[in-house]
Amino acid sequence: MEQGTEKLRFCRKCLTRDMIGQEDIFRTLREHIENLDPDSKADQGCYEERLAICRECDQLLEGMCRRCGCYVELRAAVERNICPGKKW
Repeated sequence: MEQGTEKLRFCRKCLTRDMIGQEDIFRTLREHIENLDPDSKADQGCYEERLAICRECDQLLEGMCRRCGCYVELRAAVERNICPGKKW
C-alpha cells in the first residue's frame, strides 16, 4: 500500500506499544524464546550465565539494555548474539 511516495509496512503485534500491559509483552518474549530454533538457541547454561552478567550491568533497565535497546533475555537466548558492551 502506498501513501504519496512512501510505502507503508504493516506488522502484526510487533510493536510493544501495541501490546496491552507488561504481562503481554513479557509473555510474548518468553514464548518467542521458548520457540526459537534449537540450532540457533544458546544452551541453558550459557543463557543463565549471560543473564547473570546482564543483571549486574549498569546498562540494564526494566529488562532492556540501555546501550542497544534490546530485551536482554531475547539477545542472550540466541547463541550467535553478543553483548553490545562486549561483556559476553
